[in-house]
Amino acid sequence: MFVGGGTPSLLSPAQLASVLGEVPVQAGAEITVECNPETVTEERLAGYAAAGVNRISLGVQSLVPSVLASLGREHDPADVARAVSAVRAVGFRSWNLDVIYGAAGESADDWRRTIEGVLALEPPHVSAYGLTVEPGTPLAEDPARAPDDDVQAEDYLAAEAAFIAAGLANYEISNWARPGHECRHNLLYWSAGDYRGFGCAAHSHTAGRRWWNVRTPERYVAAVREGRATEAAGEELAPAERTLEALQLSLRTRAGVPAGALAPEDRAELDGLLVPEGDRLVLSVQGRLLANEVAVRLRVPDRGDAVSRGPGGAGPRRRW
Repeated sequence: MFVGGGTPSLLSPAQLASVLGEVPVQAGAEITVECNPETVTEERLAGYAAAGVNRISLGVQSLVPSVLASLGREHDPADVARAVSAVRAVGFRSWNLDVIYGAAGESADDWRRTIEGVLALEPPHVSAYGLTVEPGTPLAEDPARAPDDDVQAEDYLAAEAAFIAAGLANYEISNWARPGHECRHNLLYWSAGDYRGFGCAAHSHTAGRRWWNVRTPERYVAAVREGRATEAAGEELAPAERTLEALQLSLRTRAGVPAGALAPEDRAELDGLLVPEGDRLVLSVQGRLLANEVAVRLRVPDRGDAVSRGPGGAGPRRRW
């Protein structure tokens, strides 16, 4: 279970417990709550843990005040340190720090300070995402604030080098973890699994059909109160489409794809972007920067080739 989007840590422990209590959960399930650092207290986290939460994801974004301001965040670096202390005090074994690079006005030194500050907190898992421009947002309306691809590539390489040196292994393009701390929620997505989303704009997938709910909270709440379906739209994938999409998702992980998923001529043209590992191909660090170039050339392997063994301890979330 993953409670994310918006600011779920504004919920009191009792409120969160009432939501989690409606969902049948298997023993040992991973239950994550995303938290903004300024909303975290030891008392609140202890209440979450009592409700069954066993993993926390902190939306740090940056450890530089000017960058946080440009992203519209309300917390400061001291809030992050206090939140991590609370996470440790309550006894959470697995937790994540989530950061973003490419914000307007962020310098290479700013990003370095964030990386160093994150590593000083010794997290078992870090997610680092390049800032993306979504239609209809203030960022999209101000081209001067749009991220630069080359700068983001340099930021990514700096993060990769620092995280690997600190003992965090990359298991999906935007995710690094110590052994045993990979996010199961992420793994589910990148292995093309089934999932059910609740809430406005939430997405679901079952057996090749995916659908998404109405986007705004007001419309979602109204639909639930009136007993109407909350689904806004959906699509059905043909078997071949599902297989190809599973390859594209697995490509993002350290599991890679079967060697037969790329024609020999494409493998030659993509020299340096892929690394052979047994009968599979895995993105190199440079390949992660150009993952879409590789993904669009994937093909369903000939019958007899393993299509996907799944990420195995590798897997996801979001963009790049």
